[in-house]
Amino acid sequence: MNHPVSLSTERLILRPWKATDLEPFARLNGDPEALRFYPATLDRAQSDAIAHRSQSLIEEHGWGPWAVELKENAAFIGMVGLNRPTTELYFQPCVEVLWRLLPEYWGKGYATEAARACLDFGFETLGLEQIVAYTAQLNLPSQTVMQRLGMTLQPGTFDHPGVPEGHKLVPHVLYTQDRQDWPQAAQVRPR
Repeated sequence: MNHPVSLSTERLILRPWKATDLEPFARLNGDPEALRFYPATLDRAQSDAIAHRSQSLIEEHGWGPWAVELKENAAFIGMVGLNRPTTELYFQPCVEVLWRLLPEYWGKGYATEAARACLDFGFETLGLEQIVAYTAQLNLPSQTVMQRLGMTLQPGTFDHPGVPEGHKLVPHVLYTQDRQDWPQAAQVRPR
């Protein structure tokens, strides 16, 4: 796959990045509430680097962490997509599903809706055998999304090597979704 892909759901478009996404994405990444389950907020240069890397991945592979907009008004609401983690993790190689939305769009089911489209794409189009998601053990909101997707919590926790030693966010949990179980899991769409 070498052309950039966009995904569409009932309410959302997951698409390549635009220059106009950088300002609201920087606002998201600089918000202490939005990044409360990350070791630190990001400055504008760090935020822009993530957006540019995401766009480069989309240009190179056709998919990656997409910018997400609402269909009703084209408002940028965050980032959702598939990614190959660069941090050394014990379950690599893998493809993860990830999301990060502006707080004003929380609680509306957008993360679940967009992530479900990513899982569909990963299994049906890319032919992946498994997709993972991981987060800090304290991040119950993201774990709720993983559960709504039908993903399976793996036993125990692991120390995320990218989090400073001794930080309360070091312990992480891993959820997995296998391709063979996806159609069944997709039928159960709790909200």
